[in-house]
Amino acid sequence: MQIDALLAPLPAPVTIDAEQVWSALDPRGVLVVLDDDPTGTQSVAGLPVLTRWERDDLDGAFATGAPAVYVLTNTRSLDEQTTIARNREVVAVALAAAADAGRHVTFVSRGDSTLRGHFPLETDTLAAEIVTHGGTAPDFTLLVPAFPDAGRITVDSVHYWVVDGKATPVGETPFAQDATFGFAASNLREWVAEKTAGQVPAEDVAALTIDIIRAGVDSVIAFLRALPAGAVIAVDVVEESDMRVVALALHRMPDRTALLRVGPPYVRAHIGQEIAPPVRAEDIAFAHSGGGLVVVGSHVPLTTLQLEELHRARPDTVTIELDVRQLIDGRREAHLDAQAQAAASALRTGTVIVHTTRELITGADGDASLEIARKVSSGVVELVRRVLAIAPPRFVIAKGGITSSDVASEALEIRRATVLGPMLPGIVSLWQPETGPAVGIPYIVFAGNVGVADSLARVVATLADASDSARPALERN
Repeated sequence: MQIDALLAPLPAPVTIDAEQVWSALDPRGVLVVLDDDPTGTQSVAGLPVLTRWERDDLDGAFATGAPAVYVLTNTRSLDEQTTIARNREVVAVALAAAADAGRHVTFVSRGDSTLRGHFPLETDTLAAEIVTHGGTAPDFTLLVPAFPDAGRITVDSVHYWVVDGKATPVGETPFAQDATFGFAASNLREWVAEKTAGQVPAEDVAALTIDIIRAGVDSVIAFLRALPAGAVIAVDVVEESDMRVVALALHRMPDRTALLRVGPPYVRAHIGQEIAPPVRAEDIAFAHSGGGLVVVGSHVPLTTLQLEELHRARPDTVTIELDVRQLIDGRREAHLDAQAQAAASALRTGTVIVHTTRELITGADGDASLEIARKVSSGVVELVRRVLAIAPPRFVIAKGGITSSDVASEALEIRRATVLGPMLPGIVSLWQPETGPAVGIPYIVFAGNVGVADSLARVVATLADASDSARPALERN
């Protein structure tokens, strides 16, 4: 369907600016965002992100006074039991730290805007763990997967992927064929029924439609107050103002508690943060000269297209390929050593692209496919770790959710970072590492399923062609 035809019958959006939402925030409140991969940070700026969740980590994050804290759980790459354990751990530590800091926590389960991930496992685990620690069960769970900046919108509960003016129901896209988290339904109500194996029938999922949202904040409040305890709600979103209306309604209902399962931009709307402009090259400090390292692990078709365009735009860039089959068999060590040496040598004079072979190898079932993905990702991590020890890059870009998570926490050993902002309008996150060997190396988290053909090439150009490339920031200070 053409996007114009889809949107034409809808009422006009409500005008609500970010300041209105910000003013309604509980000053003691804080969102703890359990991010199932680090790409959830791409819509926000100036917020702390943690790759570990020990007490000191949460204490430090809460002490900043930030209205939201991201905790990178990386659960999209994990099996169900490990996912449950990580969610439980974060809840326990966050609640204890919040109690001592005088903060009130709302938990956010950040999932994929194309509906992949552990649902309802993660929201069920969070709700149960809140009760275990003496809290009350959330009054409702809101599903807000929309990501308008990246062309993901929800209308009449149907979730769409919009490309070149055409809106395709997400169940008809390649994302729905995911080897581990595949699905058939595009209607969020039907998707909940599918994912819960009928335990929550589609008709029991409440539909917070665009008509209700664009009737105003009071309309949303009335809708929410009429729902039974424990309701699951599918939320329509076409643009930022729709999310702000929902957020403001929640802020004006302090007697009700919500559990949020959202795509990347909802947190920005909920805390009343403006849409940050893209980070400029002159705003970025570099600790090293030489070239940057572009690590591509995602296999979705859009990533492959972006990689091809990057090669076309920068044909002289050295490319190092990691053979997926060698990473999962007995040739792994020799292959990693050779490719790491080659990448480190090339980095001394220019930017290097490292990517896995485009062949997608899957297992007999979802768990087996995850195990293969973990082996491949650990190979990428080991290569980056070795390169970092030999020739620290000027910057690192990681393309793909699992890839960017593992490179951040394992290869670069980033324990704490600050999200500086997006590299492109509303997408692609730049982190400033605050711990570990990557301090001074800008780290760019680039989801596999966002952007257009030239998006990766544009981000590389911004960083590689920065005007201060001849003189590292730490040498100037």
